[in-house]
Amino acid sequence: MNNELKDKITLDQLATYQIKVPGELDESWADWAEIVTITIEHAGDGPPITTLIGTFDQAALQGFLRRLYSLGLPLISVNYVE
Repeated sequence: MNNELKDKITLDQLATYQIKVPGELDESWADWAEIVTITIEHAGDGPPITTLIGTFDQAALQGFLRRLYSLGLPLISVNYVE
């Protein structure tokens, strides 16, 4: 097997992702602190953006994204972090 195939992400491999959603999440999201790191960015006069960084396999990532969707939070971005 060549190195290129070994380095690809698989369904059961843990990987770190950065997810951005609009708005500012309050203390009620504290239970997520065990799963993800939450930071709030304020860019000038624009609305705040919440950045969530966590390590998931593909199934857990899909579940997490579904949870955001069910709460009515649109995604700004989802990025794989090496």
